Amino acid sequence: MPTPAATIAALDQRGERFETPCGAGNMVWRRWGAGAPVVFLHGGSGSWMHWIKTIPAFMERYEVWAPDLPGLGESAMPPEPLAPTSCAAVVAAGLRATLGDRRPHMVCFSFGCHVGTLAAMELGSQIRSLTLSGSAALGLPHARVDFTKEHSRMTPGERADVHRGNLHALMIADASRIDDLAVHIQADNIAKARFRSRPFATTDEIKRALPFINAPVGALWGEHDQIAVTGGAATRFAAIRESHPDLVTRLVGDAGHWSMYEQPDVFNAALADVLNELERQPS
Repeated sequence: MPTPAATIAALDQRGERFETPCGAGNMVWRRWGAGAPVVFLHGGSGSWMHWIKTIPAFMERYEVWAPDLPGLGESAMPPEPLAPTSCAAVVAAGLRATLGDRRPHMVCFSFGCHVGTLAAMELGSQIRSLTLSGSAALGLPHARVDFTKEHSRMTPGERADVHRGNLHALMIADASRIDDLAVHIQADNIAKARFRSRPFATTDEIKRALPFINAPVGALWGEHDQIAVTGGAATRFAAIRESHPDLVTRLVGDAGHWSMYEQPDVFNAALADVLNELERQPS
């Protein structure tokens, strides 16, 4: 059994790395496969590794792009003001630089939905579709999740327990599915995270931006998404459908917020269906 670090490195080495301007530094992009472009945008305090179980399933059919969002992973901080709008401007410019006039499907998770929706609004007809998963910023009530913090006196085992507890609180519904790879990804992501996205989750900025998205829109949600406990996925779908009545939806059964990791086979099949349906819609 390979170590978590070896699993991540093996997938990383199969791809190519690109950099585009971001604030005083660069935004890091990774690319795998060939075909129509699909861009995966990860969640808050995360990195491209949020998609580690999705990338292999899609790179046989698509050209898959998975960047680190500004201020997260290996990417530099965005320019002032430090807000989703500045992150979105960097992402939109990066997509123009890497893809030219090719129109990608954008698939976004959690905070990536915030950045991705604003970037899609800026890009207009330059995107083929927008798919949201586990989005906040829809102006809806969501659960407050309190996290345990690491401290310097903790042993490695105690630090791992902190990450397991936080993953269960926010990301993965069934604690038995929190494996060593999930803990490794969580620990690495948290150590590198500089941009703080949580204050923006309680806004309605995505809902206000959605009417300006002319591309087809899809939505996938984990059945037990920890931040959507009030009303569940149905209320999220309804909020999006107000501006996009042709919304294509799928519920990922028996999964929490990070549904693409907790139930990868179910999520990947559902996403493939959503993208197929969105392809048939005019844009």
